Amino acid sequence: MGEDKRPFGIWTAAALVVGSMIGAGIFVLPGQLAPFGWTGLAAWIAAGLGAMAIALVIADLTAAMPEEPGLIAICGRVIGPLAGVLLGWSYWISLWCATAVVATAATSYLGALWPVLSATPLRTALGGSIIVMALTALNLRGARAAGQFQVLTTGLKLLPLAAVVVILAGLALAGGGQFSVDRHPPFALGQLTPALTLAFFAILSFETASMVTERVRDPARNVVRATLIGLAATVALYVTVCMGIIMALPTEALGSSSAPVAYFVERFWGSWAGSAVALLTAVSGIGYVNSAVLLQGELPLTAVRGGMMPGWIAPTNRHDVAVAPMALGSLFSIMLMIGGATGIGAKLLDFMLRLTTAAAIWIYIGVAIVALMLGRRQIMAAVSIGFSLWVLYGAGLEAGGLGIVLILLGFPLYLATRSVNSAKAS
Repeated sequence: MGEDKRPFGIWTAAALVVGSMIGAGIFVLPGQLAPFGWTGLAAWIAAGLGAMAIALVIADLTAAMPEEPGLIAICGRVIGPLAGVLLGWSYWISLWCATAVVATAATSYLGALWPVLSATPLRTALGGSIIVMALTALNLRGARAAGQFQVLTTGLKLLPLAAVVVILAGLALAGGGQFSVDRHPPFALGQLTPALTLAFFAILSFETASMVTERVRDPARNVVRATLIGLAATVALYVTVCMGIIMALPTEALGSSSAPVAYFVERFWGSWAGSAVALLTAVSGIGYVNSAVLLQGELPLTAVRGGMMPGWIAPTNRHDVAVAPMALGSLFSIMLMIGGATGIGAKLLDFMLRLTTAAAIWIYIGVAIVALMLGRRQIMAAVSIGFSLWVLYGAGLEAGGLGIVLILLGFPLYLATRSVNSAKAS
């Protein structure tokens, strides 16, 4: 594949990883983890170590099979096309479901500055729809344009988190008295599993670079480095920001805040800083939507180029972008947002969100199974499966069952593509 078809270098690939991981989650997670106290720190450590085990397995497989267009193609090559199609299908659905939620959240944060944007649920949905349509149009211009935009938004979304780090450093240099204003709950083993589930969901999407291997130059080197560097840097930032905020503010006040990062910055730097954080949080959500829209087209395309699906599933334009699956995923996102705002699809949106959560876990389990079948990183693969099942248990039996349902929904698609392939062969 020529240089123009591989526009992502190490830093663009790393920006894709970081930009996909840092969505709207970290900006609300301090409030969600505040009641757990010191158990939250243990959850971050466990989530980071588990994610790193999975990432090492992914990196090893990518380095071993750099000729494959992406992680789904690797799964299909080793486990079989049925597994590849089902895993790719479930992941594709999770992308446009998450896109609907994050685009809505981004509009809500913009509404904090310009209330007219989110005065009603329908206006919020329309604002989110405009974000999705604009980023779909950008991605249709090619992976290079999407990658450049991702680098820009990643830089901007790091600013509010950097502001938190600066404030925390100032508090520490002043003697750290602010960190003892409230007595935080001690570590409780029984609370570790639900806290782990919250922490790990904020880390999801660290595998993004391995999903677009064919877009990265020297993938055996750059995808591996981008995944490990992006994951390690983001988790370190998460732990510092989240636990720092929790330790510096009263638990009750923090738990009642819908925008804890903005609340924290505003408390120490004033209202102007809180407004700036709200704006940059919206940028963070927009950056996530950009990467998700990119993957909506890339996943089916890698399945086609990996030989698991026929070409009509993902026809490309002159920019080598799979227009149909990308546009279809964006359309479904818009339908979820509009349906949820009008009351028609509120229950459907909630249903799909729970499926989204469970879908990513099965991807990690599938990757670990591939590693075990190939005899590579077997200890890490076993740890990855055990850790993924732990997270799945923390999410509840319902989420695990919904994840299986999501995977099985792709079975008719596999049968349809197989029958088309058989007909063409005949």
